[in-house]
Amino acid sequence: MEKQSENVFPETLRLNRFLAMAGVASRRAAEELITNGEVEVNGKVVTELGTKVNPRSDVVKVNGQTYSLAQRLVYILLHKPKDFITTTSDEKGRRTVLDLVSVRERVYPVGRLDRQTTGALLLTNDGVLANKLMHPSSEVVKSYHVSLDKGLDQAHAEKLARGVHLEDGKTAPAELEIIPGTKNREIVMHIHEGKNRQIRRMFESFGYEVEKLHRLNYAGLTVQGLARGMWRFLTEKEIEKLRKLVGVE
Repeated sequence: MEKQSENVFPETLRLNRFLAMAGVASRRAAEELITNGEVEVNGKVVTELGTKVNPRSDVVKVNGQTYSLAQRLVYILLHKPKDFITTTSDEKGRRTVLDLVSVRERVYPVGRLDRQTTGALLLTNDGVLANKLMHPSSEVVKSYHVSLDKGLDQAHAEKLARGVHLEDGKTAPAELEIIPGTKNREIVMHIHEGKNRQIRRMFESFGYEVEKLHRLNYAGLTVQGLARGMWRFLTEKEIEKLRKLVGVE
């Protein structure tokens, strides 16, 4: 397991960034909380967007609830197995990905993999980076190994690559690589969107059933060498690469 990153916080942070990093809301939503007078710093209501706080010593409350940053920012890569829900909790009592990760800090998944999908999943308590990675404008590349119930027709492959119409809109162009020697049933697919069950629905629209779906790569992170159900901390290099990828300072 990789050593945990020894990230430290700057002496001061803009209040909206602090709230995002604490998992309260996105930066934009945090600005609304501030201007609406819902945020207190050291017992005083603050409405100025440019307000800066010391994450180590200032007491920040939103609607009476105190928020603080974890002792350090945590970045975890999990090799998600089947039958785990990609949420922080489940009202039906099903197992979640957080049941697999044992850290003191409160982390949450960046994006989702459906229950039956396996592979690379990032978890963190860095709200700023998480929001940027998940925002459609960042176009973060995700690569999947897709196993189909029958061979993929070349015409369908070309249509999938151009984008297909789903109930929630047309998908962006994708890249498909048919794995040789698999009778066109095994495909590596690269997308940069995060629609709900997107890949399964894309293939279903042409009459194929996805039998297995495994995320090989998320924003350059792979689970190579990491057994299913296991996790590790990201290295400093990996964290820096993610930040540069989406323009987070």
